Amino acid sequence: MIPRDSPLIGLASSTMAIFAPKKSVIVDMVMVQLLSVIVTLGTVLLTASGDLSSDTMAYLVAGLFGAFFMLGNVYSRISNV
Repeated sequence: MIPRDSPLIGLASSTMAIFAPKKSVIVDMVMVQLLSVIVTLGTVLLTASGDLSSDTMAYLVAGLFGAFFMLGNVYSRISNV
């Protein structure tokens, strides 16, 4: 146990804050990742739609739909809390 007057108490509390994040931080990271997937897939669909095959387009649209679905689920769980 680190005494309260030790100079290492700041280091210990900072380490605990980094390696044991609160739940809201984790949810925020998931939301950012899903939003980046949506933006990336949307950009690929808008810019390269003439060069892609129909199979690739179908996979991209399915991925976009899945990302929107997961984002909706995360947002609905956040709003219920």
